[in-house]
Amino acid sequence: MEKLLITGIAGGQGRLVARLAAGGWDICGVDRDQMVAFNDGTQVRVYAVDLLKRKFEDVFRHERPKAVIHLAFVRHFRTSLEQRHEVNVLGTKHLLDYCANYGVRQLTVLSSAYVYGALADNPSYMDEDSPLNVSRNYPEVRDLAEVDALCSTFLWQHPEVRTTILRPVNTLGDSVHSAIGRYLRLRYVPMLMGFDPILQFIHEQDLARALLLSVDRQLRGVYNVAGPGAVPLHVAIRETGGSPLTLPESLARPFVRRLFRLGLYPFPPGAIDFIKYPCTVSDRRLRAATGFEPKWNLHDIFAQLRVEQERAPA
Repeated sequence: MEKLLITGIAGGQGRLVARLAAGGWDICGVDRDQMVAFNDGTQVRVYAVDLLKRKFEDVFRHERPKAVIHLAFVRHFRTSLEQRHEVNVLGTKHLLDYCANYGVRQLTVLSSAYVYGALADNPSYMDEDSPLNVSRNYPEVRDLAEVDALCSTFLWQHPEVRTTILRPVNTLGDSVHSAIGRYLRLRYVPMLMGFDPILQFIHEQDLARALLLSVDRQLRGVYNVAGPGAVPLHVAIRETGGSPLTLPESLARPFVRRLFRLGLYPFPPGAIDFIKYPCTVSDRRLRAATGFEPKWNLHDIFAQLRVEQERAPA
């Protein structure tokens, strides 16, 4: 079997992809965190290395993977913006260099539909050619747009490496600690008075399938991953067991800004735009190229989170 290298393999999404790929690939992975062994016998070789250290290149030199799935990103805000930039942008730059230098033939990078930004004039169901506007109102995640742009440039500069950039919508599941998951797990879920945007969701297992499918089908280009459908924000809150807390925007933004600075709230004020304006995408390109269809419907996605909420201690 050919070798597949997964960065960020110790995370929830990395473990899902590794388990799914185990039957057809010889899997190795890198992660800064200690990885718990699979309880189902899935065999992987894991290197505890930092993407910014020279030992990361040693993994490429030793393993010579034919395919890479890049998931090693800092998505939370517990670290400084400088650290996020180093890991996400500089770490990705190192990875791209090693892919070009060590014979990688297929590369898939997990980006996000957030890169389009949530703006009042967003069209419905944006395609992959839409501008990446997230930095305009949400500067704390400009590194996501930088990574996406960096990989898009690499795609054209290195045609010998078939490069795929996947931009999934909000991801939910019991393994992946996404921003939308943390938001919907709040006991009282804030909404802005007068706003109820349409949101899209995909289950973590379906996203793992899309990631591996992009490698197996040797895709090249940028693809949105949209999931099974879309609902208004208040429906998502209700169906996941939360209680909406409606606030005027004039109160919500300074309140969130202060709490975020004090480390008492997990999201910076720029995130508010994603519960104010829609950011919906079309996945026609991915479905046409691969026939991808999500297996999880919205009812089951929300039900899983609701059950998890009910089991959590009060």
